[in-house]
Amino acid sequence: MPKQKIVLAYSGGLDTSIIIPWLLENYDCEVIAVAGDVGQGEELEPVREKALKSGASKVYIEDLKNEFVKNFIFPTLKSGAVYEDKYLLGTSMARPVIAKRLVEIAEEEGADAICHGCTGKGNDQVRFELTIKALNPSLKIIAPWRIWDIKSREDAIDYAEKKGIPVPVTKKRPYSMDRNIWHLSHEGGVLEDPWCEAPKDVLMLTRIPENAARTADYVEIEFVRGLPTSLNGKKLSGYHIIEKLNKLGNKHSIGVEDIVENRLVGMKSRGVYETPGGTILMEALKILESITLDKETMHFKQHMSLKFADLVYNGQWYTPLRESLSAFFDKALETTTGTVRLKLFRSRCYPAGVKSPYSLHDIDIATFSEDAVYNQKDAEGFINLFGLPLKVRAMKLSKSKQNKK
Repeated sequence: MPKQKIVLAYSGGLDTSIIIPWLLENYDCEVIAVAGDVGQGEELEPVREKALKSGASKVYIEDLKNEFVKNFIFPTLKSGAVYEDKYLLGTSMARPVIAKRLVEIAEEEGADAICHGCTGKGNDQVRFELTIKALNPSLKIIAPWRIWDIKSREDAIDYAEKKGIPVPVTKKRPYSMDRNIWHLSHEGGVLEDPWCEAPKDVLMLTRIPENAARTADYVEIEFVRGLPTSLNGKKLSGYHIIEKLNKLGNKHSIGVEDIVENRLVGMKSRGVYETPGGTILMEALKILESITLDKETMHFKQHMSLKFADLVYNGQWYTPLRESLSAFFDKALETTTGTVRLKLFRSRCYPAGVKSPYSLHDIDIATFSEDAVYNQKDAEGFINLFGLPLKVRAMKLSKSKQNKK
Protein backbone atom coordinates (compact mmCIF):
# COMPACT_ATOMS: atom_id res chain seq x y z
CA MET A 1 0.00 0.00 0.00
CA PRO A 2 1.39 3.44 -0.91
CA LYS A 3 1.93 5.88 1.91
CA GLN A 4 -0.87 8.38 2.38
CA LYS A 5 -0.09 12.00 1.60
CA ILE A 6 -0.86 14.67 4.16
CA VAL A 7 -0.75 18.35 3.28
CA LEU A 8 0.23 20.41 6.33
CA ALA A 9 -0.54 24.08 6.83
CA TYR A 10 2.98 25.07 7.85
CA SER A 11 4.16 28.35 9.33
CA GLY A 12 7.39 27.37 11.03
CA GLY A 13 5.93 28.37 14.39
CA LEU A 14 5.89 26.21 17.50
CA ASP A 15 2.86 24.08 16.68
CA THR A 16 3.54 23.27 13.04
CA SER A 17 7.26 22.76 13.72
CA ILE A 18 6.56 19.76 15.93
CA ILE A 19 3.67 18.41 13.86
CA ILE A 20 5.89 17.11 11.03
CA PRO A 21 7.84 14.62 13.20
CA TRP A 22 4.65 13.78 15.11
CA LEU A 23 2.83 12.89 11.86
CA LEU A 24 5.74 10.75 10.72
CA GLU A 25 5.72 8.93 14.06
CA ASN A 26 1.99 8.29 14.14
CA TYR A 27 0.99 7.88 10.48
CA ASP A 28 2.47 5.90 7.61
CA CYS A 29 2.61 9.05 5.54
CA GLU A 30 4.41 11.57 3.41
CA VAL A 31 4.13 15.15 4.70
CA ILE A 32 3.90 18.02 2.23
CA ALA A 33 4.37 21.35 3.98
CA VAL A 34 2.58 24.41 2.59
CA ALA A 35 3.37 27.93 3.78
CA GLY A 36 1.18 30.76 2.55
CA ASP A 37 2.93 34.10 2.19
CA VAL A 38 0.33 36.67 3.26
CA GLY A 39 2.89 39.32 4.11
CA GLN A 40 4.59 37.98 7.22
CA GLY A 41 7.96 39.09 5.89
CA GLU A 42 11.20 37.63 7.18
CA GLU A 43 9.38 34.86 9.06
CA LEU A 44 9.24 32.78 5.86
CA GLU A 45 12.97 32.88 5.06
CA PRO A 46 13.99 29.76 7.08
CA VAL A 47 10.74 27.87 6.50
CA ARG A 48 11.75 25.68 3.54
CA GLU A 49 15.00 24.38 5.04
CA LYS A 50 13.40 23.91 8.46
CA ALA A 51 10.46 21.91 7.09
CA LEU A 52 12.71 19.64 5.04
CA LYS A 53 15.04 19.02 8.00
CA SER A 54 12.01 18.19 10.13
CA GLY A 55 10.98 15.46 7.70
CA ALA A 56 8.74 17.03 5.06
CA SER A 57 9.08 15.43 1.62
CA LYS A 58 8.19 18.62 -0.21
CA VAL A 59 7.64 22.28 0.66
CA TYR A 60 5.44 24.82 -1.07
CA ILE A 61 5.89 28.50 -0.27
CA GLU A 62 2.98 30.20 -1.98
CA ASP A 63 2.82 33.94 -2.70
CA LEU A 64 -0.74 34.83 -1.68
CA LYS A 65 -0.13 38.47 -0.82
CA ASN A 66 -1.97 40.16 -3.68
CA GLU A 67 -4.86 37.67 -3.58
CA PHE A 68 -5.13 38.22 0.17
CA VAL A 69 -5.36 41.99 -0.23
CA LYS A 70 -7.63 42.05 -3.27
CA ASN A 71 -10.09 39.26 -2.45
CA PHE A 72 -10.14 39.23 1.36
CA ILE A 73 -8.78 42.40 2.98
CA PHE A 74 -10.43 44.86 0.60
CA PRO A 75 -13.92 43.32 0.71
CA THR A 76 -13.69 43.38 4.51
CA LEU A 77 -12.43 46.96 4.46
CA LYS A 78 -15.37 48.00 2.28
CA SER A 79 -17.76 46.37 4.72
CA GLY A 80 -16.37 48.35 7.66
CA ALA A 81 -16.37 45.11 9.66
CA VAL A 82 -14.79 45.28 13.10
CA TYR A 83 -15.36 42.45 15.56
CA GLU A 84 -16.60 43.63 18.97
CA ASP A 85 -15.67 47.25 18.19
CA LYS A 86 -11.91 46.60 18.22
CA TYR A 87 -10.60 43.61 16.28
CA LEU A 88 -9.95 44.34 12.59
CA LEU A 89 -10.06 40.63 11.72
CA GLY A 90 -6.47 40.22 10.52
CA THR A 91 -6.07 36.51 11.31
CA SER A 92 -9.72 35.76 10.51
CA MET A 93 -9.35 37.04 6.93
CA ALA A 94 -6.07 35.22 6.29
CA ARG A 95 -7.26 31.72 7.11
CA PRO A 96 -9.65 31.25 4.17
CA VAL A 97 -7.08 32.33 1.57
CA ILE A 98 -4.49 29.96 3.03
CA ALA A 99 -6.99 27.11 3.37
CA LYS A 100 -8.12 27.63 -0.23
CA ARG A 101 -4.55 27.09 -1.43
CA LEU A 102 -4.16 24.05 0.84
CA VAL A 103 -7.16 22.45 -0.88
CA GLU A 104 -5.79 23.27 -4.34
CA ILE A 105 -2.37 21.73 -3.54
CA ALA A 106 -3.98 18.69 -1.92
CA GLU A 107 -5.93 18.12 -5.13
CA GLU A 108 -2.82 18.62 -7.29
CA GLU A 109 -0.77 16.21 -5.16
CA GLY A 110 -3.53 13.62 -4.80
CA ALA A 111 -3.35 13.98 -1.03
CA ASP A 112 -5.62 12.11 1.37
CA ALA A 113 -5.81 14.68 4.13
CA ILE A 114 -5.06 18.22 5.25
CA CYS A 115 -3.49 18.83 8.66
CA HIS A 116 -3.43 22.07 10.65
CA GLY A 117 -1.83 23.11 13.93
CA CYS A 118 -4.80 24.95 15.45
CA THR A 119 -5.71 24.17 19.02
CA GLY A 120 -9.05 22.72 20.04
CA LYS A 121 -9.72 25.91 22.02
CA GLY A 122 -9.30 28.38 19.19
CA ASN A 123 -11.20 29.93 16.31
CA ASP A 124 -8.69 29.04 13.59
CA GLN A 125 -9.62 25.35 13.57
CA VAL A 126 -13.12 26.39 12.52
CA ARG A 127 -11.88 28.80 9.85
CA PHE A 128 -9.59 26.23 8.24
CA GLU A 129 -12.04 23.38 8.40
CA LEU A 130 -15.10 25.28 7.18
CA THR A 131 -13.10 26.40 4.14
CA ILE A 132 -11.97 22.83 3.43
CA LYS A 133 -15.53 21.54 3.79
CA ALA A 134 -16.84 24.26 1.48
CA LEU A 135 -14.23 23.65 -1.24
CA ASN A 136 -13.57 19.89 -1.04
CA PRO A 137 -15.52 17.96 1.60
CA SER A 138 -13.93 14.67 0.55
CA LEU A 139 -10.57 15.62 2.10
CA LYS A 140 -9.91 14.27 5.59
CA ILE A 141 -8.83 16.69 8.30
CA ILE A 142 -6.17 15.95 10.92
CA ALA A 143 -5.98 18.25 13.95
CA PRO A 144 -3.15 16.99 16.25
CA TRP A 145 -4.03 19.32 19.14
CA ARG A 146 -7.32 17.46 19.46
CA ILE A 147 -5.76 14.01 19.66
CA TRP A 148 -2.13 14.03 20.82
CA ASP A 149 -0.75 13.85 24.39
CA ILE A 150 0.76 17.34 24.29
CA LYS A 151 -1.38 19.51 26.56
CA SER A 152 0.33 22.91 26.65
CA ARG A 153 2.75 25.22 24.88
CA GLU A 154 5.32 24.25 27.50
CA ASP A 155 4.86 20.58 26.55
CA ALA A 156 5.23 21.54 22.90
CA ILE A 157 8.47 23.40 23.61
CA ASP A 158 9.81 20.35 25.47
CA TYR A 159 8.87 18.10 22.52
CA ALA A 160 10.66 20.45 20.09
CA GLU A 161 13.79 20.42 22.26
CA LYS A 162 13.67 16.61 22.44
CA LYS A 163 13.51 16.41 18.64
CA GLY A 164 16.17 19.08 18.14
CA ILE A 165 13.77 21.39 16.32
CA PRO A 166 14.39 25.14 16.76
CA VAL A 167 11.20 27.09 17.52
CA PRO A 168 10.57 30.87 17.64
CA VAL A 169 9.27 30.85 21.23
CA THR A 170 10.66 30.12 24.69
CA LYS A 171 9.08 29.48 28.05
CA LYS A 172 10.01 33.07 28.96
CA ARG A 173 8.30 34.45 25.83
CA PRO A 174 5.58 31.92 25.00
CA TYR A 175 3.26 34.21 23.04
CA SER A 176 1.25 32.74 20.21
CA MET A 177 1.64 35.18 17.31
CA ASP A 178 0.16 35.47 13.85
CA ARG A 179 1.45 38.01 11.36
CA ASN A 180 0.45 39.19 7.91
CA ILE A 181 0.42 42.44 5.94
CA TRP A 182 -2.73 43.59 7.78
CA HIS A 183 -1.79 42.88 11.40
CA LEU A 184 0.15 41.06 14.08
CA SER A 185 -1.65 39.29 16.92
CA HIS A 186 -0.36 38.21 20.33
CA GLU A 187 -1.95 35.74 22.74
CA GLY A 188 -0.85 33.55 25.63
CA GLY A 189 1.71 33.96 28.38
CA VAL A 190 1.06 36.81 30.80
CA LEU A 191 -1.58 38.14 28.40
CA GLU A 192 -3.94 35.43 29.61
CA ASP A 193 -4.51 37.49 32.77
CA PRO A 194 -6.65 40.57 31.93
CA TRP A 195 -5.41 42.27 35.11
CA CYS A 196 -1.85 42.17 33.78
CA GLU A 197 -0.81 45.11 31.62
CA ALA A 198 0.72 43.99 28.33
CA PRO A 199 4.53 44.07 28.63
CA LYS A 200 6.29 46.67 26.51
CA ASP A 201 8.21 44.00 24.62
CA VAL A 202 4.99 42.50 23.20
CA LEU A 203 4.60 45.05 20.39
CA MET A 204 6.63 44.37 17.25
CA LEU A 205 4.87 46.27 14.43
CA THR A 206 3.95 49.37 16.42
CA ARG A 207 5.97 51.36 18.90
CA ILE A 208 4.61 52.03 22.38
CA PRO A 209 2.81 55.40 22.85
CA GLU A 210 5.66 56.81 24.94
CA ASN A 211 7.94 56.48 21.90
CA ALA A 212 5.52 57.91 19.32
CA ALA A 213 6.74 60.71 17.08
CA ARG A 214 6.45 64.19 18.60
CA THR A 215 5.49 65.89 15.36
CA ALA A 216 2.44 65.08 13.24
CA ASP A 217 2.38 63.65 9.73
CA TYR A 218 -0.31 64.34 7.13
CA VAL A 219 -1.34 61.67 4.67
CA GLU A 220 -3.74 61.81 1.72
CA ILE A 221 -5.49 58.62 0.62
CA GLU A 222 -7.50 58.45 -2.59
CA PHE A 223 -10.35 55.95 -2.87
CA VAL A 224 -12.24 54.68 -5.90
CA ARG A 225 -15.53 52.87 -5.17
CA GLY A 226 -14.49 52.36 -1.58
CA LEU A 227 -11.01 50.99 -2.28
CA PRO A 228 -7.68 52.83 -1.75
CA THR A 229 -5.82 53.49 -4.99
CA SER A 230 -3.16 56.09 -4.18
CA LEU A 231 -1.17 57.53 -1.31
CA ASN A 232 -0.11 61.18 -1.28
CA GLY A 233 -0.93 61.44 -4.96
CA LYS A 234 1.05 58.37 -6.00
CA LYS A 235 -0.73 55.36 -7.50
CA LEU A 236 0.20 52.17 -5.65
CA SER A 237 -1.01 48.59 -5.39
CA GLY A 238 -3.21 47.78 -2.44
CA TYR A 239 -0.43 45.76 -0.85
CA HIS A 240 2.06 48.62 -1.03
CA ILE A 241 -0.46 51.14 0.29
CA ILE A 242 -0.94 48.99 3.39
CA GLU A 243 2.81 48.45 3.66
CA LYS A 244 3.54 52.20 3.66
CA LEU A 245 0.69 52.98 6.05
CA ASN A 246 2.02 50.32 8.43
CA LYS A 247 5.25 52.30 8.69
CA LEU A 248 3.41 55.56 9.31
CA GLY A 249 1.16 53.91 11.85
CA ASN A 250 4.19 52.48 13.63
CA LYS A 251 5.78 55.92 13.79
CA HIS A 252 2.72 57.36 15.54
CA SER A 253 1.73 54.32 17.62
CA ILE A 254 -1.56 53.88 15.79
CA GLY A 255 -3.64 50.72 15.71
CA VAL A 256 -2.91 48.82 18.92
CA GLU A 257 -5.93 47.15 20.53
CA ASP A 258 -5.95 45.15 23.76
CA ILE A 259 -9.20 43.19 23.87
CA VAL A 260 -10.92 40.40 25.78
CA GLU A 261 -13.04 38.90 23.02
CA ASN A 262 -15.73 36.27 22.78
CA ARG A 263 -14.35 33.31 20.87
CA LEU A 264 -16.62 31.27 18.64
CA VAL A 265 -15.93 28.14 20.75
CA GLY A 266 -17.60 29.66 23.79
CA MET A 267 -14.80 31.09 25.93
CA LYS A 268 -13.39 34.57 26.38
CA SER A 269 -9.76 35.20 25.48
CA ARG A 270 -7.44 38.15 25.55
CA GLY A 271 -5.44 39.30 22.58
CA VAL A 272 -3.24 42.24 21.71
CA TYR A 273 -3.59 43.25 18.07
CA GLU A 274 -1.37 45.56 16.05
CA THR A 275 -3.07 46.92 12.91
CA PRO A 276 -1.38 50.23 12.09
CA GLY A 277 -2.09 50.61 8.38
CA GLY A 278 -5.48 48.94 8.58
CA THR A 279 -6.63 51.33 11.31
CA ILE A 280 -5.67 54.33 9.17
CA LEU A 281 -7.53 52.93 6.14
CA MET A 282 -10.64 52.11 8.15
CA GLU A 283 -10.77 55.61 9.61
CA ALA A 284 -10.18 57.26 6.23
CA LEU A 285 -12.94 55.25 4.55
CA LYS A 286 -15.44 56.12 7.30
CA ILE A 287 -14.67 59.80 6.80
CA LEU A 288 -15.22 59.53 3.04
CA GLU A 289 -18.47 57.62 3.53
CA SER A 290 -19.74 60.44 5.73
CA ILE A 291 -20.10 62.64 2.64
CA THR A 292 -20.90 60.02 -0.03
CA LEU A 293 -23.51 57.78 1.64
CA ASP A 294 -27.08 58.88 2.30
CA LYS A 295 -28.42 58.40 5.82
CA GLU A 296 -30.48 55.26 5.18
CA THR A 297 -27.68 53.47 3.32
CA MET A 298 -25.10 54.45 5.94
CA HIS A 299 -27.20 53.25 8.85
CA PHE A 300 -28.14 50.00 7.11
CA LYS A 301 -24.49 49.42 6.24
CA GLN A 302 -23.59 49.79 9.91
CA HIS A 303 -25.97 46.95 10.76
CA MET A 304 -24.62 44.76 7.95
CA SER A 305 -21.03 45.48 9.02
CA LEU A 306 -21.71 43.79 12.36
CA LYS A 307 -23.02 40.69 10.62
CA PHE A 308 -20.13 40.65 8.16
CA ALA A 309 -17.67 40.82 11.07
CA ASP A 310 -19.32 37.82 12.69
CA LEU A 311 -19.20 35.82 9.45
CA VAL A 312 -15.50 36.53 8.91
CA TYR A 313 -14.62 35.89 12.55
CA ASN A 314 -16.55 32.61 12.52
CA GLY A 315 -14.81 31.30 9.40
CA GLN A 316 -17.89 31.58 7.18
CA TRP A 317 -16.16 33.27 4.25
CA TYR A 318 -17.28 30.75 1.63
CA THR A 319 -20.99 31.10 2.34
CA PRO A 320 -23.84 32.53 0.24
CA LEU A 321 -24.58 35.12 2.92
CA ARG A 322 -21.04 36.50 3.00
CA GLU A 323 -20.97 36.68 -0.80
CA SER A 324 -24.38 38.40 -0.84
CA LEU A 325 -23.29 40.98 1.74
CA SER A 326 -20.15 41.71 -0.28
CA ALA A 327 -22.38 42.38 -3.30
CA PHE A 328 -24.39 44.84 -1.18
CA PHE A 329 -21.26 46.69 -0.06
CA ASP A 330 -19.98 46.87 -3.65
CA LYS A 331 -23.25 48.49 -4.71
CA ALA A 332 -23.53 50.77 -1.69
CA LEU A 333 -20.01 52.16 -2.19
CA GLU A 334 -20.25 52.73 -5.96
CA THR A 335 -19.98 56.49 -5.42
CA THR A 336 -17.55 56.37 -2.48
CA THR A 337 -14.79 57.94 -4.53
CA GLY A 338 -12.67 60.82 -3.30
CA THR A 339 -9.69 61.90 -1.23
CA VAL A 340 -9.23 61.92 2.54
CA ARG A 341 -6.53 63.85 4.37
CA LEU A 342 -5.58 62.65 7.86
CA LYS A 343 -3.36 64.07 10.55
CA LEU A 344 -1.49 61.29 12.35
CA PHE A 345 -0.35 62.14 15.86
CA ARG A 346 -0.05 60.39 19.23
CA SER A 347 -2.02 57.21 18.49
CA ARG A 348 -4.84 59.06 16.71
CA CYS A 349 -6.05 59.72 13.18
CA TYR A 350 -7.49 63.24 13.03
CA PRO A 351 -9.68 64.32 10.06
CA ALA A 352 -7.88 67.04 8.12
CA GLY A 353 -9.96 67.22 4.93
CA VAL A 354 -12.25 65.20 2.68
CA LYS A 355 -13.57 65.74 -0.83
CA SER A 356 -15.52 63.77 -3.41
CA PRO A 357 -17.15 64.48 -6.78
CA TYR A 358 -20.15 62.58 -5.35
CA SER A 359 -20.34 64.46 -2.07
CA LEU A 360 -23.85 64.81 -0.64
CA HIS A 361 -22.67 67.59 1.63
CA ASP A 362 -23.85 70.91 0.15
CA ILE A 363 -22.38 74.01 1.75
CA ASP A 364 -25.18 76.17 0.31
CA ILE A 365 -27.74 74.10 2.22
CA ALA A 366 -25.83 73.30 5.41
CA THR A 367 -24.43 76.82 5.98
CA PHE A 368 -25.32 78.85 9.08
CA SER A 369 -25.03 81.93 6.91
CA GLU A 370 -27.92 83.26 4.88
CA ASP A 371 -29.00 81.03 2.01
CA ALA A 372 -31.65 80.99 -0.69
CA VAL A 373 -32.22 77.23 -0.72
CA TYR A 374 -33.49 76.16 2.68
CA ASN A 375 -36.68 77.70 4.01
CA GLN A 376 -36.40 77.45 7.77
CA LYS A 377 -40.17 77.96 8.18
CA ASP A 378 -40.65 74.50 6.62
CA ALA A 379 -39.15 72.96 9.76
CA GLU A 380 -42.26 73.77 11.79
CA GLY A 381 -44.54 71.59 9.67
CA PHE A 382 -41.96 68.80 9.61
CA ILE A 383 -41.68 68.80 13.41
CA ASN A 384 -45.47 68.83 13.81
CA LEU A 385 -45.80 65.70 11.63
CA PHE A 386 -42.71 63.98 13.05
CA GLY A 387 -43.89 64.62 16.59
CA LEU A 388 -47.55 63.76 15.98
CA PRO A 389 -47.34 60.27 17.59
CA LEU A 390 -45.82 61.78 20.73
CA LYS A 391 -48.48 64.49 20.85
CA VAL A 392 -51.33 61.98 20.43
CA ARG A 393 -49.88 59.74 23.13
CA ALA A 394 -49.50 62.63 25.55
CA MET A 395 -53.09 63.72 24.89
CA LYS A 396 -54.42 60.19 25.52
CA LEU A 397 -52.42 59.83 28.75
CA SER A 398 -53.68 63.19 29.97
CA LYS A 399 -57.27 62.28 29.19
CA SER A 400 -56.90 58.93 30.97
CA LYS A 401 -55.61 60.63 34.11
CA GLN A 402 -58.56 63.04 34.08
CA ASN A 403 -61.04 60.17 33.76
CA LYS A 404 -59.51 58.41 36.75
CA LYS A 405 -60.10 61.49 38.85
